[in-house]
Amino acid sequence: MDQQTALLIAWSMGTAAAGYGLLAAYLVSLGQEWHASKPAQAMLAAIVMATLWAVLGTLFALTGNALYLLAATAIDILRYGAWYVFLFLLLSPADSGQPGERVFPAWLIPLCLATIISGVGLHLAASLELPPAVQWGRAQLIQALVMVVLALILLEQLFRNVTGDARWNIKPLCLALLGQFGFDLYLYSDALLFNHIDADAYAIRGFVHALIVPFLLVATIRSRDWTAGIRLSQKAAFHTATLLVAAAYLLFMAAVGYYVRFFGGEWGRALQLSLLFVSLLVLGVLVFSGSMRAKLRVLVVKHFFSYRYDYREEWLRFTQTLSAQDSPQAMGQQVIRGLANMVESPAGGLWLRESGQRTFSMVGRWNIPASDVREDIDSSLCHFLASSGWVINLEEYRFSPGRYVELEMPEWIYRIPNAWLIIPLIISHEMTGFVILASARTPIDINWEVNDLLRAASCQAAGFLARMQATEALLEAKKFDAFNRMSAFVVHDLKNIVTQLSLMLRNAERHRENPEFQQDMLMTVEHSVERMRQLMMQLREGATPTGTACGVMLPDVIERIRRSKMEQEQPIEVTISERLATRGHEERLERVIGHLVQNALDATPAVGRVWVSLKKRGDRAIVEIGDTGHGMTQEFIRERLFKPFQSTKEAGMGIGAYESAQYIRELGGELQVESEENLGTRVTMILPLFDAGTRSDLHETEQV
Repeated sequence: MDQQTALLIAWSMGTAAAGYGLLAAYLVSLGQEWHASKPAQAMLAAIVMATLWAVLGTLFALTGNALYLLAATAIDILRYGAWYVFLFLLLSPADSGQPGERVFPAWLIPLCLATIISGVGLHLAASLELPPAVQWGRAQLIQALVMVVLALILLEQLFRNVTGDARWNIKPLCLALLGQFGFDLYLYSDALLFNHIDADAYAIRGFVHALIVPFLLVATIRSRDWTAGIRLSQKAAFHTATLLVAAAYLLFMAAVGYYVRFFGGEWGRALQLSLLFVSLLVLGVLVFSGSMRAKLRVLVVKHFFSYRYDYREEWLRFTQTLSAQDSPQAMGQQVIRGLANMVESPAGGLWLRESGQRTFSMVGRWNIPASDVREDIDSSLCHFLASSGWVINLEEYRFSPGRYVELEMPEWIYRIPNAWLIIPLIISHEMTGFVILASARTPIDINWEVNDLLRAASCQAAGFLARMQATEALLEAKKFDAFNRMSAFVVHDLKNIVTQLSLMLRNAERHRENPEFQQDMLMTVEHSVERMRQLMMQLREGATPTGTACGVMLPDVIERIRRSKMEQEQPIEVTISERLATRGHEERLERVIGHLVQNALDATPAVGRVWVSLKKRGDRAIVEIGDTGHGMTQEFIRERLFKPFQSTKEAGMGIGAYESAQYIRELGGELQVESEENLGTRVTMILPLFDAGTRSDLHETEQV
């Protein structure tokens, strides 16, 4: 190796070492939440090994010591092993959201493991010069080529199996790994063809790795979060323009590459290879960049068409987007994506008003963080959207607030990353919700055409959502109808049991001394009890309480529940700070609290804890029922817990939680649930206090 090549390798590997070192330091500085992820740990291990590999390569170039080269080669093989582990973890069923379903061929794991082990073994054999030493070099090249091909297969599996919504997060990572794996594929293929490694290609290998470090950095940032005449079609014009731009770019880079190769002297071929890799990498970024596609689309429409939109194409695409899903949760995300695609927005959220509620809450999101903020129906924002039907441009509102008369923007809007447009969803002159979109990928003028299209599309989206909500309500009504029919059968069976017992009671006066009658009576009673027990397991009480609400002493209710549950294996820990009362029906309130306590007991093993506490907070009584049982997922709490006929119990009918929440709302209270899988659940019941009036009016008059 001559001095110039050694100097180039030193600069190349030194640059890679600096880049990987800074990236490793950044990853180490991230919080514990990021480091708790297994893929993040594997990625950090791969970056650390890449740093060590680049440092050893730099030392080899500066000193010429072969030991540094041997160590660097071994670390390079282990670096591939770390990337294997990282890709397998991303493809594992636990991370794919589909337990038990493998998204990659099963034979890849042992094959990758065997490739890494064989690579280390061949490297040791070549280092120790074991016979036949002549074959080790070619065997190492074959192993290296297989190692690279397997890495590319895993990368292809990752990109092909990831959902469309997640590709925005995974795109920089795939480009980075494709860059280094693709370059190594060329390096080892050329070496296997000519039986030696190209010195120029090896010299720029460090520069290649340094160029992909920014992509890995972007990937880690996005992972915190891991879409009658001849007429020229806008779609055809866009694709034609894309092909022309790509062809012009490739011709230009080819000309530059020829110039570099011709006038580059001894480093001409190395510079040409570097330029080739950079040009292909830039082309990949441009092809997969949503921002560049958006800019090109706007440029084509602006200079070749009178109107921005092809309304036929837009309407068909928006309708197909809304019709692609049939569940309310998925429909919300499709509404966001359909509206966002019209203005090249990469993210957004949907706020809807649930039946009987006076607030709008987030029910769907796309590439933005979840929000627990609720916007009151009487707020300035909701009043403005409902009365005007305007699409609010937040950029315009910041610079010209006078255009939006009497509009006071809530503070939480500005906490949404890159919030841009607020689109009301109005049907039959009533606002059912609104969509907030993030800033577009390219500057777009929100003129009358864009406003009219968004307003028309939002009306159609509101109709789809209203139909979906009505369908869901109809399904619930049908379930209640089926429940009522089942109740009729149960009442009929109970009537038969009562008739049978009444007949037995009338005959008891005449035949009570008859041993055979006594035996038959006992069997009848036992059979009747068993039948009633089975019926009660199928039916849950849901009758409206009789009488008027009155003061209920909560400590007495909790104590009765504790005594009634004493026969169960799990004890209940009761903590009462003071005697508090609330207004309600005592039997109904006892049934609601008892149901929540029983749920906690059913969900908690014998070694766990179940507790009930009562305390005062302002003018409210706080009843907390907690356990250390198996818990519930956030999705179940948000979408199923307080809906009828939804239960985590195998034998449950899902009526108790629905009834409890309804009754607490009737009393003017609130039911809050905090739960985490395998850690437990805490249900907080907030009830208004009832003042029993311990002082008389006469005493107060005397005080005056």
